[in-house]
Amino acid sequence: MSALIDTDLEFWFQRGLRAYLGEVARALGFGFESCTVDVDVPVSAYVAVDWRLRRFPERDVALLWDEVHGWAAAVEASCGEEMIVLAYLGGADVLPPAREVVRFLTALRAGAVDPHEPGSPVLRRPGRHQELLPLLPAR
Repeated sequence: MSALIDTDLEFWFQRGLRAYLGEVARALGFGFESCTVDVDVPVSAYVAVDWRLRRFPERDVALLWDEVHGWAAAVEASCGEEMIVLAYLGGADVLPPAREVVRFLTALRAGAVDPHEPGSPVLRRPGRHQELLPLLPAR
């Protein structure tokens, strides 16, 4: 029996994560250029959205993803502060299909997402990328 060494695991994990983010961005009608990935633990990603919410007309909207909480919708804060999370997609899957992320963002834009849901869901512990690797697209 053979196993991937850590560097190989991280290479394939990062490659699969970028492919997954590309699928989500395309499903939302954005290009991969709207995505950034931070591969420190916990791994996280940012997808810029090209429209604003009526409730926050002066703030940019983004989708945030991390390996602990999954997807969240957020708006930019002022003066370089951290993003303001409005809602979490939740569910049991930290890597849901792109169509679920699209439904979530569509509902947020329509005002059908309750921003007062309970706090951030904890879907998994960070750093166990070998558990996520089989869930990511092979590229």
